[in-house]
Amino acid sequence: MTHPSKGFRSRTRKKFEQPAGYRPPITKFLQQFTIGQNVVIMQEASSQRGMPFPRFKGKMGKVVQKRGRSYVVELMDGRMMKHVIARPEHLKLLKA
Repeated sequence: MTHPSKGFRSRTRKKFEQPAGYRPPITKFLQQFTIGQNVVIMQEASSQRGMPFPRFKGKMGKVVQKRGRSYVVELMDGRMMKHVIARPEHLKLLKA
């Protein structure tokens, strides 16, 4: 008997669901952030690379570093300060 998968995207059929025929704009992948900007983590389901853990969906944080194509976002998770590494397509600029 086979064992159930416990991978990163297991049991996410509804969580990452998108409308039929949806294609994200290319500008979403090319956006750039500066250090100190506030961003919101929103996973882009069509891009698995650099996707942060689903627990951080909707959390607000501050960009503290650029690491290759990705950004390091500092945020509070409960009472702990955490650093999340995410590509730009999974981040959205917070309107101030």
